[in-house]
Amino acid sequence: MTVFANTAQPGTLEEVELSVKDSGGPWKVVLWDDDHHTYDYVIEMLMEVCQITWEKAFQHAIEVDTKKKTIVFIGELEHAEFVQERISDFGPDPRMTSSKGSMTATLEH
Repeated sequence: MTVFANTAQPGTLEEVELSVKDSGGPWKVVLWDDDHHTYDYVIEMLMEVCQITWEKAFQHAIEVDTKKKTIVFIGELEHAEFVQERISDFGPDPRMTSSKGSMTATLEH
C-alpha cells in the first residue's frame, strides 16, 4: 500500500511504502476433510477449540465429511489465527493409527 505522508518539510509530501496486513473482518477458518480423523475427534476438537455445543460440532463434522470442508469460525483476523493455531496444535486422532497429526485448517478472507 502506498501512502503519502507529510514527513519532510512543511508543504511537501513524501511517498511512503507501507506493508499493512488486512486485519479487518470477516476472516474465516475453514476445516478441511481427510481420512485420518473420526467424527468423534472432529466433535471433541471443535467443542474444545471453538467452544461450541456438541450439536453444532456434530453438524460441522457432517459438513466436513460430505462437502469436504466447513467454516468453523468467522471473525477478526487475530481471533481467526488463534482458532486456526489451536486446531493445528490439537494433535492426531488417537482412535486411528493412520492419524499422524491435526486436521488442516486454513484462513480465508
